[in-house]
Amino acid sequence: MSLRLYMDHHVHDGITSGLRRRGIDVLTAFEDRGNRLPDPALLDRATALGRVLVSQDVDLLVETAQRQRTGGTFAGLIYGHPLNATVGQFVDELELICSVYELEEARDQVIYVPL
Repeated sequence: MSLRLYMDHHVHDGITSGLRRRGIDVLTAFEDRGNRLPDPALLDRATALGRVLVSQDVDLLVETAQRQRTGGTFAGLIYGHPLNATVGQFVDELELICSVYELEEARDQVIYVPL
């Protein structure tokens, strides 16, 4: 089974649309009414849903690093700074990640895009 993604509200809508056109299972924080959650709760929400959080918010890197240091868990974070790739590049790389990773492999990991 490929990864299911949970998109932070910071992620460009074009990335979400592009992934959906390619058949990737994506849920947005807006659709789930999680767009106002603080970062720790957003990460917990994605984890509870069995989805890897995708974000372009550097603050989530701080949260995941703290969890990695203290033994806290999360389903995984895919992070990409919005200036490091185009929307199309993000879509291509996220599709690739979803096709090769299983949820268990992403657990407690931060995956950076572009790869």
